[in-house]
Amino acid sequence: MDRDISRLKDILNRSNYTVAVCGSGMAAESGFLGFKMAERAYEIERAYGASPEEIFTGGYYNTRTVQFFNFYKKEMLEKVPEPGAGSRVLAAMEKAGRLQCIITANVFEQEQRAGCENVINLHGSVFANRCPHCGENYAMEEIRDAKGVPHCRKCNSVVRPLVSLYGEMIDSRVMTRTTEEIGRADVLLLLGTTMQSEVFSNYIRYFNGKALVIIHKESHFSDKGADLVILDEPGRVLDQLGYTNG
Repeated sequence: MDRDISRLKDILNRSNYTVAVCGSGMAAESGFLGFKMAERAYEIERAYGASPEEIFTGGYYNTRTVQFFNFYKKEMLEKVPEPGAGSRVLAAMEKAGRLQCIITANVFEQEQRAGCENVINLHGSVFANRCPHCGENYAMEEIRDAKGVPHCRKCNSVVRPLVSLYGEMIDSRVMTRTTEEIGRADVLLLLGTTMQSEVFSNYIRYFNGKALVIIHKESHFSDKGADLVILDEPGRVLDQLGYTNG
């Protein structure tokens, strides 16, 4: 491990532009396990009578609105994870000028809440909510604490959480910025995800830089395409780089 950390430090020190890609492994460090794990998906289906792939969709939001918000408030808004160790180190790296952009598929703004500034939220954020009719914005707490379905105080329309639901297209401007940042990178850090991630794989192919580094708890057959692979929790590894936010 010491040799890997030393090599990682050297890679980062030689980089003029480093981009970090944060996957589900980063959210898991903060205590959010997501919905795709078999055991977790089974728990949800048993509790709500439908799978998360059915509930967390635009169709459910539009046609089974009560059930959608029962699930959304209970399983996401009441369980918003705090920033983990990895997110805090990323903020310190950014402050030190060693990290230029963070791209995340997580929707809880762990990186921003830890102090990061240049963050792309691929799938939106639970902290952003808007009335689709009149455009009035709402805080996460207002959605979480609403009795039943949250309605707009101005026009009484159902408020829409600005997160990407299953099956929805990502905003083209966000996609373009993501590909531009990855294409610009000297070093790409994959944190808590793999090169074959269904979320990130189409973006990773735009990387033409010097070093691709994977820090993930579990190995994957695609790891052979990386320049450095460290099999451990991202936060534990990043914490050994010596960056502090003091």
